[in-house]
Amino acid sequence: MEPARFEQWLTIAPVALCLTVGAVLMMIRHNIRLHGMIAVPALVALVLIDALLLAHVAAQGPITFMMGRWLPPFGIAFTVDLTGALLALTAAIVALAGGIYALSDISDSGRRYGFYPLLLVLMAGVSGAFLTGDIFNLYVWFEVLLISSFGLLILGSERQQIDGALKYAVLNLIATTLFLITVGYIYAVFGTLNMADIAENADGLRETAPLVTIAALFTLAFGMKAAAFPVNFWLPASYHTPRVVVSALFAGLLTKVGIYALLRTMIMLFPVEREALSLVIAIAAAATMILGALGALAQSDLRRFLGFIVVSGIGYMLAGVSIGAQAGVSATIFYAVHSIVLMMALYLVAGVAARLGGTFDLHGLAGLYRRAPAFAYLSLALFFAGSGLPPFSGFWPKAMLVKASLDIGAWWLTASILISGFVTTIAFGRLFLLAYWRPALGPATAEGPDAAAETDDASFAIGWTSGLPILMLTVLVVWFGLFPEQLMQLTQGAAASLADPRAYLRSVFPTGGAL
Repeated sequence: MEPARFEQWLTIAPVALCLTVGAVLMMIRHNIRLHGMIAVPALVALVLIDALLLAHVAAQGPITFMMGRWLPPFGIAFTVDLTGALLALTAAIVALAGGIYALSDISDSGRRYGFYPLLLVLMAGVSGAFLTGDIFNLYVWFEVLLISSFGLLILGSERQQIDGALKYAVLNLIATTLFLITVGYIYAVFGTLNMADIAENADGLRETAPLVTIAALFTLAFGMKAAAFPVNFWLPASYHTPRVVVSALFAGLLTKVGIYALLRTMIMLFPVEREALSLVIAIAAAATMILGALGALAQSDLRRFLGFIVVSGIGYMLAGVSIGAQAGVSATIFYAVHSIVLMMALYLVAGVAARLGGTFDLHGLAGLYRRAPAFAYLSLALFFAGSGLPPFSGFWPKAMLVKASLDIGAWWLTASILISGFVTTIAFGRLFLLAYWRPALGPATAEGPDAAAETDDASFAIGWTSGLPILMLTVLVVWFGLFPEQLMQLTQGAAASLADPRAYLRSVFPTGGAL
């Protein structure tokens, strides 16, 4: 009941900033020249706020802020621990990269129809999902990011965008409905929706309540949102249709929110039930990573290729959830941070490559190394990271997953991780040989919402709005690979906090329990 401290205001500042700036941009929607000038500084401010929040949580532990001075568990809580703060900061960084890239990638028509307001609302939803301490409000923030993603997906109103949006919408709405049903089920069982209250009372209800059923419903709902096997087909069928920067934001952020929700519910709230479902999750993880890698190997469209790489990465993160031990959870969080940055960078690279080569089709895309050597080197570093090769960021979480799976005797899961990594390496090698190393071919024609920009590119040169975001993200990928210790310490601390949420509970209930 005391006045809120500065660090408590930081918990809601990311959401408040994004919603406020998004509303301002809507009010000046006819003056589109100002959109980028306002949105990019706002995204810089978002990065700074999330960095301050992470620094405080890392030093002092979880923070809770209650809305309207309602005591928990009755009020709406924002509770931030290491997992939420780390992922929120990573999301803000890639959103900033996307906002800068969009300065040249999004046309006046796209800005007029609300790219930057929708981006800010999307970030409000993503930030809210990472920072909330209430399971129903996790659903609410899912809805916020889902609504804004619909607008971004159809920006341009091309026929294939509408087709992709339909597939995206149907599966995500089914998953969201399933999530809402499960939230209602939780309230019927626990009489509360506060995550700390649920975690505190779960032990006393395991003998009488169907908690395994609730955990299974959460696994299915969040698995659909994360594009896990067997409900992963919507992602490669939709992520190649919008503008490249939109695909990049989706690939970097949206599926990771599903993985975060799985970590929060299955590791912190229902660890015993996760153990009962661990084999099912592990089988889904192995199938997701291997089929995603094979799907990427079979693609000739660069955007579809990356869509299957996103799917394969979800499999690695699910593997850590299935293992459940602190080492596996730490690897999942590390991989999530790596994947957010990497997938954003890879899609931006794909956009520049298509503008340089005139097409997304690997049969016509060639000669990029000769035309832009520096860009080719950056691309190669990202391809190595995507393959999980040292000394780049993708190596460490895969190595952590291999060790964690061997520690529990899951040799077949270890084999799946190694096979998927091997196939992914071949797929990225094929991409580099065809698109970069092969001599340039004749002119090609691009298709899709980026076609006008990519076919009229005889004199295209990589400007700062395209090059700076790619360089910034590549530096992070290399930094995480060469100096993983600090990130590894954060992910290990985050995993420990999820597995033993006493500090999280004390943050919500300082006096020792709910009223």
